[in-house]
Amino acid sequence: MNIKIASRNSALALWQTYHIRDLLEARGHNIEIITMKTKGDVILDTPLAKIGGKGLFTKELENAMLDGRADIAVHSLKDVPTTFPDGLKLACVCSREDINDAMLSMNFKSFDELPNGARVGTTSLRRRMQLLALRPDLEIISLRGNVNSRIAKLRDGEFDAIILAMAGINRLELYKEVNYVSLLNTIAAMGQGALGIEAVDRADILEAIEFLNDEKSVIETTIERAFVHKLNGGCQAPIGVSARLDGDKIFVRAILGTPDGKEILKDERVFNKAKYKEAGEILADEFINKGAKEILARAEEIASQI
Repeated sequence: MNIKIASRNSALALWQTYHIRDLLEARGHNIEIITMKTKGDVILDTPLAKIGGKGLFTKELENAMLDGRADIAVHSLKDVPTTFPDGLKLACVCSREDINDAMLSMNFKSFDELPNGARVGTTSLRRRMQLLALRPDLEIISLRGNVNSRIAKLRDGEFDAIILAMAGINRLELYKEVNYVSLLNTIAAMGQGALGIEAVDRADILEAIEFLNDEKSVIETTIERAFVHKLNGGCQAPIGVSARLDGDKIFVRAILGTPDGKEILKDERVFNKAKYKEAGEILADEFINKGAKEILARAEEIASQI
């Protein structure tokens, strides 16, 4: 059948879209790719938290599906809000890449080697929170733009290090562009490392792409997204949550706090695989009972001043 894919026009978005195109073409489908810039791609001088969060990267793609110009859109799942417009749904979660955050640097081999007051670039309030909790001396600077422009700023000496998702580094082979890449001991964003396929709620389209679903990734990300949804966190709140399925057990780590790293709430739990649909909400309720909503309200106030 003919399937139209809406995609952002960035290097990583196109890699992801071409990857899904190849899998669909191997099944005999005819694929057309429609590229566009989103509001999040255009407004680069303002932190995401101040202009509406990461949903800014999906709105135009969703409009293309709703008005019939496209059938599906390929997203980094960590950028996808937990609610969808009527007529669209999260149809597939593909097998996951490395879920970790990583530090890229031209001069420093690891996070521990960063000098006092080092300039570190990241857009994410979640990463800012965790880095400052470990190293309050760091100067965390907002870093927007596509991955190539971020790497260029690092190479030009504007930053001592920048933080990116290891999944994107692997997919675009960005380790070839810098001297050092090191994993961070941070808790990732919900859905990090997974591709999410958003689609029109139409039986023929859903049936055609169903094979892209990966059970392990679906289980893990269902927990992560339910945790964030229950907290009304949104994609840009300082919340990290990581679920790992191992046999019949699911190991979940979660963290939230203020962007300055001064207030942190952190916990981990083990759930049975059979309970994965409830696990995210159960953990979120435990966090709420410990004051999570109040901390996130303070986090929002601090974020508005960054």
